[in-house]
Amino acid sequence: MRGSSHLAIGLITGVAIGGLVPGVPFSAPGIALAGFSALAADLDHPESRLSKRLGFSQGYVRWAFAAAGAGVAAYTHFLLPPGPDRNMGFTAALAFGLLGVALQGGSARKLALLFTGGCTVVAGLYFGFLWVSLLGTFVALAPFTTHRSWTHTIWATALWTYIGFLANKSLGWHGVAHYAGAGYVSHLLADTLTKSGVRWFLPLSDYAFKVPLISTGSRMGNLLEVVVCIGYGLLVLGLVVGRMQF
Repeated sequence: MRGSSHLAIGLITGVAIGGLVPGVPFSAPGIALAGFSALAADLDHPESRLSKRLGFSQGYVRWAFAAAGAGVAAYTHFLLPPGPDRNMGFTAALAFGLLGVALQGGSARKLALLFTGGCTVVAGLYFGFLWVSLLGTFVALAPFTTHRSWTHTIWATALWTYIGFLANKSLGWHGVAHYAGAGYVSHLLADTLTKSGVRWFLPLSDYAFKVPLISTGSRMGNLLEVVVCIGYGLLVLGLVVGRMQF
């Protein structure tokens, strides 16, 4: 399913959580969190919306390697005397330069997400927020997995919900786990409607649960995605409005 459809379904799910779950405040940040969570599972896909956004620095990764190579070369040329260390320095500079050239597309994106996630982990450890470090770990590792593998499992859903639970305790904002968990589940349920399905219980089971209604990327599949989003939105709207007391 396309990223735009996942985002729409996640936002609608956020409205459902805020409007139907007792004790959970109806809030724009909560709905936005559900939408964000609905995109998180596709961090394992190089063309996903969230992957591109969080990997914003991938264009600079290659320049960073080039700059490192130039720095090592300058240090070696001006400060190291002739000998084995000097030869090793120029070899290292050449290696950095070649890595910068080799990092194209997916490789640069993965490294950028690893850097983004790593910085988030360090920030969480520094400020004492475990949920921030777990979030960074998820962001750093997800791009190195096969699409629709572990990020599309019940275990990843539980981890994401637990991150929301810890954030809820740290921030004192009730409902974070509800919005985060429901948004993430909405992604897996939506992908279950596609012909590829979702292997919810990897690695315990390789069976793909699916209701093969949607062929992702086809004209009919795109139309069905719109129908699903509109139908789901009308259902949630009716339930929320019906629950209101005028």
